[in-house]
Amino acid sequence: MPGWVDEAFAEFARRMPRELPLQLNEIKAEPRSGGKSADALLAAEAARIKGVLPGRCRLVVLDERGDDLTTRGLAGRLEKWMETGNDVALVIGGPDGLAPEIKAAAAETLRLSSLTLPHALARVLLAEALYRAASLMKGHPYHRE
Repeated sequence: MPGWVDEAFAEFARRMPRELPLQLNEIKAEPRSGGKSADALLAAEAARIKGVLPGRCRLVVLDERGDDLTTRGLAGRLEKWMETGNDVALVIGGPDGLAPEIKAAAAETLRLSSLTLPHALARVLLAEALYRAASLMKGHPYHRE
């Protein structure tokens, strides 16, 4: 990823409250060479995703067909997720999206935008949205409606 992506993500992760730490687990993209089919690429990425998921986590995938939340709605989800005491894994797919098995295993599906976003921008947008929702929960003036 370009340096600005890492810097922006790190900045929003640093701002998150202690009770809502934001950690990035990046998997290496499956090489697109060798004539592998899209299904084979998705399956290989799915195996890598499963390998980095924390135990007993709530799996939430990001997909263009997911729930379209406002910041207030995301803050409400964060509060519900916190009540469970389990980690939450928010998964952004690769260039071909996510394997059907990952989507099927998800407890929830959210969407960041109806637009197709480059993965670097989606990562930063998600981190900012989580920080904004957390600041709303805390009554911090970062979010204005």
